[in-house]
Amino acid sequence: MSTAAQNRQLTPADIRARKGGPPIVCLTAYTTPVAKLADPACDLVLVGDSVGMVLHGLPSTLGVTMEMMILHGQAVARGLRRALMVVDMPFGSYEESPEQALRNAARLMRETGAAAVKLEGGGAMAETIRFLTRRSIPVLAHVGLTPQAIHTLGGYKVQGRGADRARVLADARAVAEAGAFGAVLEKVPAALADEITGEIDIPTIGIGASAGCDGQILVVDDMLGLFAEFRPKFVKRYAHLAEDAERAIATYAAEVRARTFPAQEHIFADEAGV
Repeated sequence: MSTAAQNRQLTPADIRARKGGPPIVCLTAYTTPVAKLADPACDLVLVGDSVGMVLHGLPSTLGVTMEMMILHGQAVARGLRRALMVVDMPFGSYEESPEQALRNAARLMRETGAAAVKLEGGGAMAETIRFLTRRSIPVLAHVGLTPQAIHTLGGYKVQGRGADRARVLADARAVAEAGAFGAVLEKVPAALADEITGEIDIPTIGIGASAGCDGQILVVDDMLGLFAEFRPKFVKRYAHLAEDAERAIATYAAEVRARTFPAQEHIFADEAGV
């Protein structure tokens, strides 16, 4: 592969072509600095509506607006050179009709530079996914636990156990047949996730699913230990930055109160160069 090909930004078609190949590495990002950190290692960066809970203190993703997604999408775009950027469609921006979804998806892509959008839902959203993909809007689907539907699902529960298995499998089949270039599987039993991965012809991206999925995604603040309000079972903490930050802030406060900061090396003299 040429250097130019290696350095170009990935596309939905590139991710689609990774089915059954090397695992696809995905993370969320909401800011330019985090996007710059994620870009060299990740294949796909999602501007997730989880931003509402992680950065804005909302109790769920339901309060996230188009304006919030556009603002954070623009910030993330400034930090990416290689990874594919996908932006979440917020609650209420696509469910009414395929036409509504097209208007809002086009706006997200136009105003952020995203190459694709993500929306939640399986069979019920198949018509919308088909409508969008036939009109040059690449769609990443999301089945299993869909956080925008927590009130109908009864909370953040594992989906696809027992009699519910057939529903989740049917949802995955439906979004693949409708033209999605990939499907996020959230909080789905590992055996079911493996069955879906083996059956559908688009990549599966697991989050609380199976190591056998075609890729994995985590909320970046979860895996860095920055968001400490709660910790889902599927999250592995690769760092503990909230604890580090808490200690650093406490040390800073103590030094300010003791007048040991700023020290001589942090202040300016009357004469230049001193």
